[in-house]
Amino acid sequence: MFKLKENSDQNVSINSRNLRLLLCLLLFAFSACTRLPNIQGKGEPFMQGVWNEDSVALSNKLNTYTKHHFKFSCDSVYIDFVTYSKVNFYSDSCFNKGVWKEYAKGVYAVIGDTLFLGATYTHANYKQKISGCYRIGRYEKKFLIKKSSSTTLLLENLTDQRQITLNLKEKVTCVQKPL
Repeated sequence: MFKLKENSDQNVSINSRNLRLLLCLLLFAFSACTRLPNIQGKGEPFMQGVWNEDSVALSNKLNTYTKHHFKFSCDSVYIDFVTYSKVNFYSDSCFNKGVWKEYAKGVYAVIGDTLFLGATYTHANYKQKISGCYRIGRYEKKFLIKKSSSTTLLLENLTDQRQITLNLKEKVTCVQKPL
């Protein structure tokens, strides 16, 4: 046990366990407070590119399904969704004979075998969408990366266990941009 004198009247005791904890907290605080560069992240090299879902398994038996188109550039993701529906969930002016397109833009991260997407629904020009037909707000998804090769990504949606098979259409080179 260490004894520190604070004033001539008081003794403050710190045992070695608390001292180690205090030192660890100080070390963590100083190491965790580093300023990040004002530039976008590099993302994952194997993800960089334009990926299409060319077909959806059992689509002829589903009332509604969505095909995905992803573009991963550095740590950014641009997503185009084409939805096919036999059931009208929207007003007639939005239903568009059961085929419509939506868009989202955001960032992604791969941690272990999981792909995390955090995006916002947008218009076709990837500017934020705050009203209109279909979905607005946040697009937050987690996918298990079941297989990855230089030309194929097999993802499993961790919410509904649907699988998405993506095929590489174009390789993209990350050119980091200022934030």
